[in-house]
Amino acid sequence: MKKMSVFSKIYLAVFFSFMYIPIAVMIVFSFNESKSRSVFTGFTLDWYKSLFRNEMILSALGISLVLAFGSAIVATVIGTLASIGINSMRKTTRGIIMNISYMPVINPEIITGVSLMLLFVVAKTAMGGKIFGMSTLLIAHITFNLPYVIFNVTPKLKQMDVKMYEAALDLGCNPRQAFFKVVLPEIMPAVVSSFLICLTYSIDDFIISYFASGTVQTLPIAIYSMTRKKVSPEINALSTIMFVVILSVILLINAKDSQSQKKKKTRA
Repeated sequence: MKKMSVFSKIYLAVFFSFMYIPIAVMIVFSFNESKSRSVFTGFTLDWYKSLFRNEMILSALGISLVLAFGSAIVATVIGTLASIGINSMRKTTRGIIMNISYMPVINPEIITGVSLMLLFVVAKTAMGGKIFGMSTLLIAHITFNLPYVIFNVTPKLKQMDVKMYEAALDLGCNPRQAFFKVVLPEIMPAVVSSFLICLTYSIDDFIISYFASGTVQTLPIAIYSMTRKKVSPEINALSTIMFVVILSVILLINAKDSQSQKKKKTRA
């Protein structure tokens, strides 16, 4: 294995600094004694204590988490089933469907948000009553999460040896048993990564949620409303907690994957 050149090391250092220095600054100022965003005056945990007493932020966080987990679960299930269907299509048809599925990803979010808002307005006119709320938010989040599931699971299905599925059928499994015992374990890493991507995008989304939320406030919308006045250091504390939790989940999943890879090599 070739050693990295000095230029490569400098490039990596600059690259990771560019990504993580802002996060490091945010974490440091979440412990700042004053509300100043430019001077660190002393260490304190008051903003973390204040965070857990702020009903507006906690309510918005709860809504975001429920919405994120709900939309991620539904999108992962539907997207996985869609990927299996797409993978069984002819090459030409599969290519057309994949290109159509890719459009929401490259489409600007504001267009998706406005189009969903117009759709919900039409539905409100046709059905009557209150439409905007958690139901419209859930539909919107499932909609923009689905393509990411398809693009994660479909390549994994292509890598899988079809003969394994056929062998399971020959050995007495019905199609449902063959799917759960052979296909699903093979694509599970892609399914898990798809779920985590959906979860992250859902918690992070602002533009589409803004157009589909009505009076419901998700965490990004609540933070946006706070920026009109001044961002409280409580947001720094909340962002730090979320960053640590997400980082811990990623590290645990990577550790589990590395252990499974080691077991496979040992068996081989």
